[in-house]
Amino acid sequence: MKNKMILLAGIAIALWASAIAQPTQDLRGTIGDQVLQQPLAGATVLLTPGNKQVIADAEGNFRFNNLPIGIYRLTISHAGYREVVVDNVAMNAGKETVLQVSMETNLSTGSEVTVRAVSRKNKPVNDMSLVSARAFSVEETQRYAAAVNDPLRMATAFPGVLAGEAGGNAIIIRGNAPAGLLWKMEGLDIPNPNHFSSVTTSGGGISILSAQLLGNSDFLTAAFAPEYGNALSGVFDLHLRKGNNEKKEYTLQAGVLGLNVAMEGPFSKNYKGSYLFNYRYSTLALLNSVGVLGDNANTRFQDLSYNISLPTRRAGTFTVFGFGGLSGESGKGEQDSTKWEARFDRAPYKVSANTFMNGITHTVKLARDLQLKTAAGISYSRNAYREEYITDDLSLVPEYRDDLRTRKIMVSSTLNYRVSRALSIRTGISADMIHFRYFQLAHDFDNEPLTERINAKGNMTTQQAFVQGQYRISEGLQFTGGLHYLRLSLNGRSALEPRMAASWHVSRRSTLGFGYGRHSQLQVPGIYFTKQEENGKEVLVNKNLDFTRANHLVASWTYRLAPKMIIKTEAYWQQLYHVPVSVSDSSRFSVLNMQDGYIAERLENKGTGYNHGVEISLERYLEHNFYFTLSNSLYSSRYKAADGIERNTRFNGNHISTLIGGKDFVSLLGTKTVGINVKIIYAGGLRTTPIDLEES
Repeated sequence: MKNKMILLAGIAIALWASAIAQPTQDLRGTIGDQVLQQPLAGATVLLTPGNKQVIADAEGNFRFNNLPIGIYRLTISHAGYREVVVDNVAMNAGKETVLQVSMETNLSTGSEVTVRAVSRKNKPVNDMSLVSARAFSVEETQRYAAAVNDPLRMATAFPGVLAGEAGGNAIIIRGNAPAGLLWKMEGLDIPNPNHFSSVTTSGGGISILSAQLLGNSDFLTAAFAPEYGNALSGVFDLHLRKGNNEKKEYTLQAGVLGLNVAMEGPFSKNYKGSYLFNYRYSTLALLNSVGVLGDNANTRFQDLSYNISLPTRRAGTFTVFGFGGLSGESGKGEQDSTKWEARFDRAPYKVSANTFMNGITHTVKLARDLQLKTAAGISYSRNAYREEYITDDLSLVPEYRDDLRTRKIMVSSTLNYRVSRALSIRTGISADMIHFRYFQLAHDFDNEPLTERINAKGNMTTQQAFVQGQYRISEGLQFTGGLHYLRLSLNGRSALEPRMAASWHVSRRSTLGFGYGRHSQLQVPGIYFTKQEENGKEVLVNKNLDFTRANHLVASWTYRLAPKMIIKTEAYWQQLYHVPVSVSDSSRFSVLNMQDGYIAERLENKGTGYNHGVEISLERYLEHNFYFTLSNSLYSSRYKAADGIERNTRFNGNHISTLIGGKDFVSLLGTKTVGINVKIIYAGGLRTTPIDLEES
């Protein structure tokens, strides 16, 4: 009996000690107006579990101190605004949680009227995006299966999206070519932010951007809002989070991809500005340097990304941000001729893909309902490849070489004006100054001398402008519409593109959506500067090429099966025209089939194409450490070249089925987590043209 009493006492003491030792953390954030991004004072913030409540201060800030580690839910209310519910707020022992919450106005100004919005976790950050758009969070890129902190890899779990190949140097949206995707960051067009990327591709082996830096962002797949231009298939609209402006924090992570070091904090105690830096060095490079891998290949990458917030008392807020990545791979080739089994064994090579972008923004409130955001940036990317061949006498001969460089200077300015609670207007202008230098040496057959295939350089400027508005007829019915303008100074080509969308919440469970848009995109810069000899002199045969153009039509229906589960169906039609094709009437070439690089031959805008399909998905949002998405897409992607024959495009896989899901098991104190995650993709592959060996 005595031993049992001692045992029970020991267990009680252990449980008491565990409770006393349970780690805690602070939760805080800022609440702002969705349209003007200005702080909202006086908002009520309710925390559950615990039923704690605080009121946001004059700068929209709220705080909960010393919360036990775990998962929480915030319910935020404010007179004249729709209630906001933020689920799955994760509190971790090693890092303070800081949130940015936006609230949407009610049509009624009366404080006695409360409109409770059903929580929609994937609602776009951009309030003007009503169809074919969804938000993705940093939490999702960190926790969802096979996302590996990469927004691009996470997007391949969305309906109608497919990575072109293992390693992911292309992202195919609804059967469109990879070049149709636009990357944006903080209002500026940016180069492909991925390691091991290629010219005109939309992806890469590994994202340069760290999950430490990203905030909630948007992914769009059709009928984009008027502010998005020079894109045909999709848009990644990335937003950055600010560093902790109250205390310094440091993070060190070691994983399969690399060694990650992050630091953030305030500049001084009484200043609300902050800095956030993240640096990563590849694990493969570390293993190669110590001889662990022991093969002839050497793969390496490193990157740096940052975001610096500099608020002022009266002159608005400045931010300085950017990213840079160095990546490459080299192979020595096999020097022992007895081990030669394929041509690759005799081909030493070196690949490099380097990218950087730096930008600055300035946001200022001009009046109570008027905000101006101005941004400027510079970017540079270089892709180079060199290959040699080991002859029978072990000497090296050149086999191939290219060096493709692009530099851009970007400026933009956007004005947000809330005319009334029902009507908001956004308008802006932007310009990109592009300089490029493309060089390539190659040959048609083995053992022939290399010849200069490409030697192109030049400058060109694009100008864009847009105006768009959102009008809410009622709390459940809203419209957006406007115009986008795109011009290429090189040849004077321009496009005026009307766009519109509507969203109708038929009930608390059911929502209908409709969207239409006309969209245009430049050709790859090198195509415009393709030279051919005519009448004894070289001329730019493609200088006057028009944009590739498309009409997008989308209809969607979303039904909420449960508070955290929805089923969504979306049908779409994309008609492409003015597509560059070969001038030869017997050729089947079209730029709609280009996966990377560009072609140096004469083209004309006589091609056409279309993509149409239907998508259906069942999604359960992350709650209680469990989530899943099951999506199916049936589609067709066809084109016509100069020969007038309709064919499947390279990217017409006809079907994509994706299952992604996971469950985390968290320890009692929340300090340890074990997760089981799965991602399964069943899809049609990329199409190829069989080679007629007898005629070749």
